[in-house]
Amino acid sequence: MDSDATHRVLDPERDAAALKALTHPLRLRLLGLLRQHGPATASELAVRTGETSASTSYHLRVLAKYAFVAEAEHRDGRERRWRAVHSVTSADNVAMLATPAGRAMLVLGRRRQVEHLQQSMEQHEADIDAGRLGEEWHDPSGIDDLMPRLTPESLRELRDTMAEKLAELTARDEHDSRARQVVLLTAGLPLAPAGPDAGPSAEDARDAAPTAEDARDAGPSAEDARDAGPSAETEAEPESGRAR
Repeated sequence: MDSDATHRVLDPERDAAALKALTHPLRLRLLGLLRQHGPATASELAVRTGETSASTSYHLRVLAKYAFVAEAEHRDGRERRWRAVHSVTSADNVAMLATPAGRAMLVLGRRRQVEHLQQSMEQHEADIDAGRLGEEWHDPSGIDDLMPRLTPESLRELRDTMAEKLAELTARDEHDSRARQVVLLTAGLPLAPAGPDAGPSAEDARDAAPTAEDARDAGPSAEDARDAGPSAETEAEPESGRAR
């Protein structure tokens, strides 16, 4: 799939530094918040994440350097507002899995998506309990846990069909006042047959999987790494981004 106004496709070789910049968990979270809630300042995002505004400001500038975020329209001249440039960022899985850094980025991104699902489920339940969502939403909402047997071609077709239908329905509901933001997390994760010859278990695979730290170690050159973070000559990242 080619990049468009809402979807950015990264190439692991050409965009190695941009992918490396996304290996930081806080940057992924900031980007997700901007996509979910719209433009915000570093201070507003600091409140949402429990980080300091110095930390969120720094990481937003890194995201801006690699064109994941950009300055939004300002309410006043006192503080920058940031917006997400694209609603979706993806990369070719085959190319990503070909390198340790790419694999680590893929694992980190997927686990962050699962965390987002957990947070969204908790918010959904709270909205139901507080009466913020009407009964018309009760029946269509939910989580499916299905395990069909499919070929690689059928799984690809299923994902493409869902993407096309989602685009159609989103366009249809764009100006409908009843529309609400819906968290739609889909997963197509084939599992190898279980058995004595099936290879390492999922637990073994998790232990052997590269981490975000591995991705940073295996990432681009020292020059790229300097681009992805502040140098001693310019500005230092705060020692602790956690609010006290």
